[in-house]
Amino acid sequence: MNKLLCMLELQQTLNDATNGKGWEKGMTKEGKPINWRRCIYMESAEMIDSFGWKHWKSIAQPTDYANLQIEIVDVWHFVMSLVLEFTHKSGAESIQELAMRISQTPEFQKLNQDEALSFGTDALLMTKIENVMRLALIPISAEMVGALIEEFFELAHMGALNLTQLYRLYVGKNILNQFRQDHGYKEGTYLKMWNGQEDNAVMKMAWENNPEMSPEELYTALKAAYPA
Repeated sequence: MNKLLCMLELQQTLNDATNGKGWEKGMTKEGKPINWRRCIYMESAEMIDSFGWKHWKSIAQPTDYANLQIEIVDVWHFVMSLVLEFTHKSGAESIQELAMRISQTPEFQKLNQDEALSFGTDALLMTKIENVMRLALIPISAEMVGALIEEFFELAHMGALNLTQLYRLYVGKNILNQFRQDHGYKEGTYLKMWNGQEDNAVMKMAWENNPEMSPEELYTALKAAYPA
């Protein structure tokens, strides 16, 4: 539960910093409308490009499982944001109570195991991704939010991520998002390719090389690697 609460609190902090306090009302501090449901299904569509699904182009393309896991974490940012926004508007519970309730679901309990996991088949993974997209396309409600959380945790499990791995990749991506904002992401001056590698891959490699480093140390490592 502590890892889940930490991720929810980090997402709240990131959204406050990026979009401004009060973003839960659906607008950024610049007056830009926020649509987390659209973020979820558009990012999920990008996730499907991790597979060689096209029958007319690059038919021998192997599945990029490393990218799939990064995309799962990207979707997790938006799922949490949607849940936080819905919880804020309904006023039903605090972030701590929300984390406790989610942690008691069977899907979360299944994810909260530290054994090594294997990937589901490509066909099953794509079906699960499309289930997440389908849920994100329907009007928001308590039932929709609950089903979306369950489907996401099942997708993460099928994507060979347990809670510890999801947490580590999420924290890494959270720090990377902070780094992006600090280096011109909104202004369009940020460089996403670092010496031939996408910044996501650089971040993931940094964690793998030193899994015990703190978020602050990760930020420092990214700053040292950035081709400014």
